[in-house]
Amino acid sequence: MLFICYPRCTTCQKAQKWLAEHNIDADFRDIRLQNPTAGELRAWHNASGLPLKRFFNTSGLQYKALGLKDKLPGMSLDEQYELLASDGMLVKRPLLVGEDFVLVGFKENEWSEKLLRSR
Repeated sequence: MLFICYPRCTTCQKAQKWLAEHNIDADFRDIRLQNPTAGELRAWHNASGLPLKRFFNTSGLQYKALGLKDKLPGMSLDEQYELLASDGMLVKRPLLVGEDFVLVGFKENEWSEKLLRSR
């Protein structure tokens, strides 16, 4: 599994602690140092079954500064993937990418259902 986060994000810290408490190994990737590519985002979006808007950090400063609330509806999927790939701080964090799933954001009940149910 791949755990993508921003180390200073408190939600990411909670998710990382949760993984450790449940002895779940995942490769760590700092989203500021290695931003997801448009291709990765496309694959993860397709695997997640979620609307692409869920991949945007809608509470982030960059999202608000760029006025994306009003701009996203008029953008193509390709434009949105490229935008997300341009700045890791636009991407909702943390992301947990497994072989057959993608979890966006940390919701303990969702993570428990996906990761602990199959043990």
